[in-house]
Amino acid sequence: MLIENMSLQNLDEINELKNIVHDLLNEAKKQGATAAEAGLSVDDGLSVTARLGDVETLEYHRSQGLGVTVFIGQRKGSASSTDLSPASIRETVQAACSFARYASEDEYAGLPDKALLATAFPDLDLYHPWDLSADEAIALAVTCEQAARDFHVDITNSEGATVNTHQGIRVFGNTLDFVQGYRSSRHSLSCAVLGQRGDSMQRDYWYSVARDPGQLEAAAAIGQKAAERTLRRLNGRQLTTRQCPVLYQAEVASGLLNAFISAISGGNLYRKSSFLLNSIGQTVFPEFVRIHEQPLLTGALGSAAYDAEGVVTQTRDLVQGGVVQGYVLSSYSARKLGMQTTGNAGGVHNLFIDTGPDDFKGMLQRMGTGLLVTELMGQGINNVTGDYSRGAAGFWVENGEIQYPVEEITIAGNLKDMFKNMVAVGNDVDKRGNVRTGSILLESMSIAGE
Repeated sequence: MLIENMSLQNLDEINELKNIVHDLLNEAKKQGATAAEAGLSVDDGLSVTARLGDVETLEYHRSQGLGVTVFIGQRKGSASSTDLSPASIRETVQAACSFARYASEDEYAGLPDKALLATAFPDLDLYHPWDLSADEAIALAVTCEQAARDFHVDITNSEGATVNTHQGIRVFGNTLDFVQGYRSSRHSLSCAVLGQRGDSMQRDYWYSVARDPGQLEAAAAIGQKAAERTLRRLNGRQLTTRQCPVLYQAEVASGLLNAFISAISGGNLYRKSSFLLNSIGQTVFPEFVRIHEQPLLTGALGSAAYDAEGVVTQTRDLVQGGVVQGYVLSSYSARKLGMQTTGNAGGVHNLFIDTGPDDFKGMLQRMGTGLLVTELMGQGINNVTGDYSRGAAGFWVENGEIQYPVEEITIAGNLKDMFKNMVAVGNDVDKRGNVRTGSILLESMSIAGE
């Protein structure tokens, strides 16, 4: 069954999907499940890419799907389907129950504690549909790309500009009498172009993303920023091998915080595959560092009143005064560790690091002489040891001023040392994701070059 003609705008539609989840959970109990949980989603959207002034792709998206996990005692099984008909639901539940009966027992498996489930569901302002026609989307993409191509004669080619608009409904429920749903939207505009000067060729991009289309950057401004970023990278140089201060620009600095979250996440902790085992109460960062989660922030990309298990999310400090205050846990990982879930099944929700007084220019001045990193390549992080090695590109800085672009280098260190050697966090915060940080200055790293 396909949910037809769903505008995704009224409570009747959410209630219709809630009823499907109710039926699914009842069916699971009928088939012998002692507990079950299920998620259902319905999404639609539009994607347009223009390249060299012409439409390259135009796609309308429409999808729906459900997933169910059942528990028979301590045995677990899961199945999914894109068909929401009663017959398909019965077959999907039957498959999940069959898998559970063959699974090994796991004493830690099961639903969360009912007392920890969310009971308040504030309006987080997550839904802003964009009534955008195909013609309007094409015009935006063309305008964005044309602004980049017209910016300078050295912009010689383009990978195109893309407009995406998406809206949907998510419903989650379990056999602890929890069934909730909400609408959300996400819109973006991006552009990537190529530049050439002599034998030097480079590519760069820019993008804007928001739940509310009115908060997107102007199309022409995005194109111009993509072109400007491309041009400044032309005629890059290698550096000789050295030790020096490193400033991570805000767009890449979030990777440092993601590495920290990975190290304090339950899955890595109970597997003992983290360099931050037993770190609660330990000093990991300098005293000025505070890292905190704000899941109820109005209109933010990571906001949610409950996690992927229905557990209430909470505003909390993960790091205060440089000291680790808590981990990032689901119900399963918490049980494995003898702890309680932190409402982070599915990850963190709006992670922040407190910023200092300096803007980007001020951070360059604070660094003085060193490397500004604007792009990272490769994975290069050993979560067990904390060893860190990434391909990088950026700019060499002297006396607080950018001197020339740098390419084909590797930056290396150990995350334990990198965290402790954090000097400052800028107030030039990148707000385009679930992790919000300004530029981050590290006292010293190893640079491998020519």
